[in-house]
Amino acid sequence: MNSFTLLPVAARPLKILYHHRTRSKDGQYVHIEEMINALREQGHEVVIVAPPSAEQEDFGSDAGMVALLKKFMPKAAYEVMELAYSLVAYRRLVKAVQLHQPDCIYERYNLFLPAGIWLKRRFKLPFLLEINAPIMEERARYDGLALKGLARWSQKFAWQQADKVLPVTRVLADIVADYGVPEENIVVIPNGINLTRFNGDSDLATAKKALGFEKSLVLGFTGFVRDWHGLDKVVAMIATDPPEAPRQLLVVGDGPARAALEQQAAALGIADRVKFTGIIERDEVARYVAAFDIALQPAVVAYASPLKLFEYLAQGKAIVGPDQPNILEILSADHNAVLFDPATPDGLALAVKRLCEDEVLRAKVAKNAKLSIEQQQLTWHANARRVVGLFEGMLHRA
Repeated sequence: MNSFTLLPVAARPLKILYHHRTRSKDGQYVHIEEMINALREQGHEVVIVAPPSAEQEDFGSDAGMVALLKKFMPKAAYEVMELAYSLVAYRRLVKAVQLHQPDCIYERYNLFLPAGIWLKRRFKLPFLLEINAPIMEERARYDGLALKGLARWSQKFAWQQADKVLPVTRVLADIVADYGVPEENIVVIPNGINLTRFNGDSDLATAKKALGFEKSLVLGFTGFVRDWHGLDKVVAMIATDPPEAPRQLLVVGDGPARAALEQQAAALGIADRVKFTGIIERDEVARYVAAFDIALQPAVVAYASPLKLFEYLAQGKAIVGPDQPNILEILSADHNAVLFDPATPDGLALAVKRLCEDEVLRAKVAKNAKLSIEQQQLTWHANARRVVGLFEGMLHRA
């Protein structure tokens, strides 16, 4: 578990050019929006350069027309189109620099997107690159890549040419280092939380009563549920309870695993104890999380910094999560969470069972979860101050 040093308040307001290519209104956009808002609330001016469609979608939507093109175009043609977009992005960036005269550039990394580096080289501006995933490897594994050589060059070029890269976990930082990025250019900054949205002030009993769960022991999950999350094990566990037992599963979100989980619950005769909210507005998520007795982080990609984890921590929830390196950067076993071996088939269910049966442990890890936000400074505002501190260091040396 890491502790992050909080940098001092900026000496002067900065003008930051923020560049991204994210169109989807999902967890990616949460990171973008929260960082921009935190920087602005600290007095900095943020000029955004992004696809115009990025502001036109509703939360929870995919990338619209771009998603359709990706689905139906030949992969090689789509990848060339992605790279060609960099010419469009570069023209927009140049125009923004000439108009706004920013002090520095902050970019969210994406594949086939060298435009920000081109801009940095032309105008000699300090450049930070936020990295949330090794996208080349991710797309090669899940979607397939036609132009793997070009993709690898694109990723290596962006990572090596940035002044500093900001991976969200140490695990991801090690992947970045394998591309030849010097360790002194790597600064790990995990995801965070907005304490105005998730302040943990809601009383558990009150929150449960407001949602009609006052007689339930709520096992909660937020986000986009997939088969590999393993919630079917939780459903099967609940099915072993007697009819009068209070445990039930509440999924705040939606996803491809929903139908199978609902069918499983119906087949086991516990449809009334497995509930899905469907996609809800971001500002509504906190009041549902407030009603969780136990918060589930059932599975996570090995290098990710899952947003839901920080929501659970901020709300002071008893968390169940996998015992793996990226999660151990934030959680400690039996301190601010109960952890399980993700290689053990019943690990998740057994960890949940343990917390259900041990109220003292449940209260302990919940209390320490909330304390972790301040102790480890896991907020967007802390992240924004760290980013500004890095920019100030580079500007001072220039």
